[in-house]
Amino acid sequence: MIVLILERVPVSLRGELTRWLLEARPGIFVGHVSAMVRDKLWDKVCEDAVATRVRRATSSNAGAGGSGAMLMHSADNEQGFAIKYYGDTTRSVVDFEGLTLALPIKSDGSASCTVWPTVNSTGPN
Repeated sequence: MIVLILERVPVSLRGELTRWLLEARPGIFVGHVSAMVRDKLWDKVCEDAVATRVRRATSSNAGAGGSGAMLMHSADNEQGFAIKYYGDTTRSVVDFEGLTLALPIKSDGSASCTVWPTVNSTGPN
């Protein structure tokens, strides 16, 4: 099973992906495809993201932000899935002690993660 999340991509790419995947919400695709088809779809998404980035850089909408994508698919690991990302996404993928986490990116471009309990904390009272 795969989940593909697209941000700021052309409608034509979204339409093309509906040939293989179900678009549950705008820009969010789910489906069950083979690893080969998954990799081909990911290559297509990355190619279109590059083309969109080039078009936006040469147009008057240069400040609109580039396109981005995240792909989550089944994998043989502790979590049972793997995450790939490409371009300008609103999430940052980090490895935290062997766990893959997707953290929101702040407006200053940094990802924030609050880990509790800290060394000095005693927990809730």
